[in-house]
Amino acid sequence: MAKKILMVCLGNTCRSPIAEAVMLEVVKNAGLSEDWHVDSAAIADWNINCAPEPRALSTMAKHGLSYSNQGRQIQEVDFQEFDYIFGMDESNIKHLQRLAPKNCKAEILLLGDFGLPKNERIIIDPYFDYDDAGFEKAYQQSKIACEAFLKYVLSKK
Repeated sequence: MAKKILMVCLGNTCRSPIAEAVMLEVVKNAGLSEDWHVDSAAIADWNINCAPEPRALSTMAKHGLSYSNQGRQIQEVDFQEFDYIFGMDESNIKHLQRLAPKNCKAEILLLGDFGLPKNERIIIDPYFDYDDAGFEKAYQQSKIACEAFLKYVLSKK
């Protein structure tokens, strides 16, 4: 049975789509595409059925990642269907912990806790930046964290 990962940020327009695309690439490069399902969602409902922020799409394309999903809000059922739900920052984690039902199956984790130095573990929302530097940083952090997470999970088998 495939393992399922859900990447979550506030609006599902910047960080979580980037992290989703990166994780899909990481599992593909490891030859594990059949073994992993990856998706993303938002805490808030602002961007339901919307494409990611153009700067996020541009950053993904620059790194050869394609992306066609639309924004969605996390649902209670996600806490049962996914094995791992990753927040991008501590506020995301607090919201996820509040939203999680008592019988939550998913592990709620901070993505940056995998492979990143302590002072870099928060993936800061680049939405209000004037340029795309924050999107590139979110990509780089996601790449390191996703690779480290997959290595960690595979080492536990």
